[in-house]
Formats: sequence, structure tokens, C-alpha cells
Amino acid sequence: MNSQQTLTFQIEGLSCAGCVGRAEKALAAVDGVDLATVNLAAESAQVTFSSPADSGALSDALAKAGY
Repeated sequence: MNSQQTLTFQIEGLSCAGCVGRAEKALAAVDGVDLATVNLAAESAQVTFSSPADSGALSDALAKAGY
């Protein structure tokens, strides 16, 4: 049984709703991610995930998306 974890972190470079959508899509595409929510005003993301997702995989996904 996989246990879920929630991670909240800052994202630099968000400037519009399109950026939010792109970041959420990149995070949601990581294996194991159940929910990804990005807040433009706070420049932050909250991700609920289980194995095999981890903070490194989430960071890599955002880097590939340009953040």
C-alpha cells in the first residue's frame, strides 16, 4: 500500500495563468502524482503524491517545463 505525501514548494518564474496551467500539467504528468495545484499569486505549488513520485522527479518535471 502506498502512502500519500503532500509537498508544498515555491516556483519562480510564474507570470500568467498559462504558466500555472503548464506547471500543473508538468507536475501532474509525474508518475505517482494524484493532485497538483499551483497558485500564481503565491508562486507556489502543492502536490499530493505517492510512490514512485518524489521531490527530485517533481523538480525535474518543472525544470523541463521551464521553471
